[in-house]
Amino acid sequence: MEVLEVTRDAGQKGVSCRRSCTHLRIQRSRVSRWRRAQRCGESLENGKPGPGNPLHRLLPAEREQIVALARREDLVDLSHRELTVTAWDQGWAYVSFSTTYRVLKAAGLMGMRGKNRRHNGSSVAPVRKDLTGPNQRWCWDISYLKTPVKGHFLYLFMALDEYSRKILNWRISWSMNASEAKALLEGALAKESILALPEDRRPEIINDRGRQMKARPVRQVFADHKMPHLFARPRTPNDNPFIESMFSTVKTDSEFPDRFQGDVHAEEYFGKYVPWYNHEHYHSGIDYVTPHQAHTGQRAAIVEERQRHIHQQRLRRKEQNRLQSGLTCPSMDTTQPNQVRPHLVV
Repeated sequence: MEVLEVTRDAGQKGVSCRRSCTHLRIQRSRVSRWRRAQRCGESLENGKPGPGNPLHRLLPAEREQIVALARREDLVDLSHRELTVTAWDQGWAYVSFSTTYRVLKAAGLMGMRGKNRRHNGSSVAPVRKDLTGPNQRWCWDISYLKTPVKGHFLYLFMALDEYSRKILNWRISWSMNASEAKALLEGALAKESILALPEDRRPEIINDRGRQMKARPVRQVFADHKMPHLFARPRTPNDNPFIESMFSTVKTDSEFPDRFQGDVHAEEYFGKYVPWYNHEHYHSGIDYVTPHQAHTGQRAAIVEERQRHIHQQRLRRKEQNRLQSGLTCPSMDTTQPNQVRPHLVV
């Protein structure tokens, strides 16, 4: 509409329509078509190209056949292109890729298809209760370790306490199977003396949905010991974040080998790394205490003691600065001989 008004005003001032269209960078034929539509009282909105009801349009039976194929259990993992080709080869329907796409999209079936599709959104997130101490919820997982041979890996099995971030148990194996997972968990149960606790005080276990996690021997361990078993949602690492973060910490360590020469090399490395991590590593997620300190209930006392020293040192610093400025310090009475002053750290 604005283009028509501009060209009309320009024509009244002696500027031809062709010249106006050249300056506006628009085809003269389009302006002529708009003027004709305006005179006839037609809409100037852009419509879909082509006829409204083409003779070669899809038949209702064909549309129903495409939707039925897309919903078949044995074809549900095929992309719309693979589904179209399958329909060709089987003689079910002869349509183009774009036609299949439009039909599936209109039917609400054009989400990501195939093995890499996202989960359908109907999975329920695991219910996580608030933690107040160690051995209330464990998490575990398996990670790949590179070897000198391309395509051959060692596997690191690791179990972690979510409250203290302590590594409860770990294993190195050439195979990723349920027996190794069972040994990992049973070893952690023995080290923490979990079976001596009442059933209502035993930790719940959360893991991903790998076949090792869902294997009958692993699930039987939790059933036998009356321990709740939680599963993360498919392709949702935030449901099991602590073990994922643990593997990231392990593999970004400055001394982490690029490749392990064998299982002996890996066991030697983690035999040194795990004690360091549990007893010396200050963990940012637990107020910079070590996992062992958090696991043994020392975290609150250590944090409180640190804050007390920081406060006392602040008072000491204020006293020294006031004395140097010739002012008295009302916060500390220097005339009291028995007053305990914090040590000044230089």
